[in-house]
Amino acid sequence: MIFIDLEHKKPTDTNIPGWTPWTKAQWDDWLAKSAQLVAEMAALDAAGKRDERNALIDANSGHWSALKEWLLALSGGKCWFSEVRELYSHYDVEHFRPKKEAKALDGAKRDGYWWLAFDYMNFRACGNVGNRKKGGWFPLQQGSLCSTYAAPCEESESRYLLDPIDDDDVSLIAFDEEGKVIPAPGASNWEQLRVQETVTRLKLNEHVPLAEARRKVWQTVDDLIEDFRRAKARCGAGNNEAARTKLTEIRRRIRAMTDPAAELSAVARWCLLLRNDPQLSRLVG
Repeated sequence: MIFIDLEHKKPTDTNIPGWTPWTKAQWDDWLAKSAQLVAEMAALDAAGKRDERNALIDANSGHWSALKEWLLALSGGKCWFSEVRELYSHYDVEHFRPKKEAKALDGAKRDGYWWLAFDYMNFRACGNVGNRKKGGWFPLQQGSLCSTYAAPCEESESRYLLDPIDDDDVSLIAFDEEGKVIPAPGASNWEQLRVQETVTRLKLNEHVPLAEARRKVWQTVDDLIEDFRRAKARCGAGNNEAARTKLTEIRRRIRAMTDPAAELSAVARWCLLLRNDPQLSRLVG
């Protein structure tokens, strides 16, 4: 999982690599249509016409799809949850809070967050392996507040699902040498539960090619660390130009693998940071 600062991004931004910025008029038109659709849904909901409301959502899927390429550009083309480009299949615009119905841990259903169906702050770029498995799953901790259209309080919900636009949530994710997602050291019992449920529902460990790709990244960084230590020792023993050249190359490769734009960079960073070695920590891109 990678942190995306969605709150401070717009399709009109001119500094997003690989993205052709929208004009202000295009963005204003998109927002205006979103507001219009929410008003239409609200009228249908008030009239008790839930099926018609949900049909309106389905009929306008092209509205959120218009932002898919922008969402992907924000992550350098990577799924926000798995942090890979190809292994997690093609991409969907995932609604973080489900739009038509939401499921609890026991499978019980409640009405969805339909008023967020066209709110770009509810959109995430996700490979369809995870998106299909998650579906309408969005359980809340027992006793949590539950947001509604009449009384919105999304920020106060105690949700299980970790969110890539919440940097505190992203910090709860760690990895082991087998390529498995694990709770970060020091996570509370509740935080560990959140990690475990997120991993299960998004198939972040179950999808074998993804776990294997993480294992290979970990092994590669592990080997580079050993190469780094050997080259460092040779440099310390005297004037060794070959060792200095080797050290420069190792640093370049490690920084490339830990660069946020690289696939599975979070795995590479964890492999380094778990050594608790200041020299290695400084190599993080």
